[in-house]
Amino acid sequence: MRFAYLSDHPQFIEVLAEWHHAEWGTHIAGWSRDAAEAELHMHVGHCQVPTTLLALEGEHLLGSVSLLQNDHDEIREYSPWLASLFVAAAKRGRGIGTALVRRLVAEAASLAIPVLYLYTVDTQPLYRALGWRVVDEVEFHGWKATVMAINPAEAVAAQDDEQVPA
Repeated sequence: MRFAYLSDHPQFIEVLAEWHHAEWGTHIAGWSRDAAEAELHMHVGHCQVPTTLLALEGEHLLGSVSLLQNDHDEIREYSPWLASLFVAAAKRGRGIGTALVRRLVAEAASLAIPVLYLYTVDTQPLYRALGWRVVDEVEFHGWKATVMAINPAEAVAAQDDEQVPA
C-alpha cells in the first residue's frame, strides 16, 4: 500500500464522490453526489487545507481521507477537520483506515495545526484507540454524532515512541 494525493490522481474523483455520497449523503441535508464531486475537485494541492489522501495498491484505489477547513455547516466552531475516511468494503479490516488516519494526522502536524477535529456516528472506538478524545456530542436532523479531537504533534510523537525499540 502507498499513499498519494488526489490532486495527482484526479481519475479517482468520480468514484470517491460515489463512495462518499453513498456513505454520508443521508446525513447531510441537500448534499448531492454532484456536490461531493465538486468538493473533491477543490482538493488540488499537497499537504494543505483542503486536501485528500488516497491509499493505493498498485493503481487500485483502496480508500481515502480528507483534511478540510469545515466539515459541517452546523458545527463551524471546530476547525480544521479530518473528514471522509472511507475504505472500500472489500478492503476493510486490513488496517487501511488506521494508516490513512495516521498519515493525515502527520500531515496536520507538518502544517502546525494545533488541534484537529472529526465527527463520527459509530466509529468512536477506532479513533479513541488512535488517541482521539471526545469534545462534544451533537445532533443533526435526528441523528447524533460525536466530535473528537487530537493534537497532531503529540499524536505523531506518541506514534514515533511506539515504534522505537526498547
